Amino acid sequence: MATVDPTLVAGVPLFAGMSVQEREALLREAQAVRFPKGATVFQQDTDAHSFFVLLHGRLRVFKLTPNGQQVVVRFVAPGEVFGVAAAIGRTTYPGTAAAVVDSVALQWPSASWSRLVAAHPALALNTLHTVGGRIQEMHTRVVEMSTEQVERRVAHALLRLAHQAGRKVETGVRIDFPISRQDIAEMTGTTLHTVSRIISAWEERGLVESGRQKITVREPHKLMLLADGADE
Repeated sequence: MATVDPTLVAGVPLFAGMSVQEREALLREAQAVRFPKGATVFQQDTDAHSFFVLLHGRLRVFKLTPNGQQVVVRFVAPGEVFGVAAAIGRTTYPGTAAAVVDSVALQWPSASWSRLVAAHPALALNTLHTVGGRIQEMHTRVVEMSTEQVERRVAHALLRLAHQAGRKVETGVRIDFPISRQDIAEMTGTTLHTVSRIISAWEERGLVESGRQKITVREPHKLMLLADGADE
């Protein structure tokens, strides 16, 4: 089992409010695991054997509907806790997580969840805060899917990704991990054809720039106006 320097996780939200001693105690029970690009971390509806914190890389979480449609739920960023089925009373994973790029995570057995939160109350509080934020985001997406036209949904999705994983470059804000038009279609409940048509039109207007699994938001403010229905 690899050891982890406690100072490397001091800024991770899961460890917020903990003393160095508490972080060390939790880290002693963790295992550092590497997931190469494309590897599956866990699969939907399988036994929730572990929970994790992503240290490096990026993960894609998706669900398969009963009719076989794939829906991208979210992308996991470094520092985020994920796979915490035990925290929401589940014994199986609600979705599938796969590595978008080579990734490293800390892993704890789910069987130790109750004991760990009893010994470290901040663990439960920090996890609850994270889960609450995700529920809020999902509520926002449900409202968008129910009430907004496709173009506005795609604009909101790109703006969220740019906010969560944006890197300033000369031409704008680049979403700093590989993302395909199919991913965006699965995030917004539409088709690849529709997303391709929308992004191509935006490229002509100079709002975005896209390449092979790369998207740069060139005009965030104009895209925000479009997302809010205030585009000229």
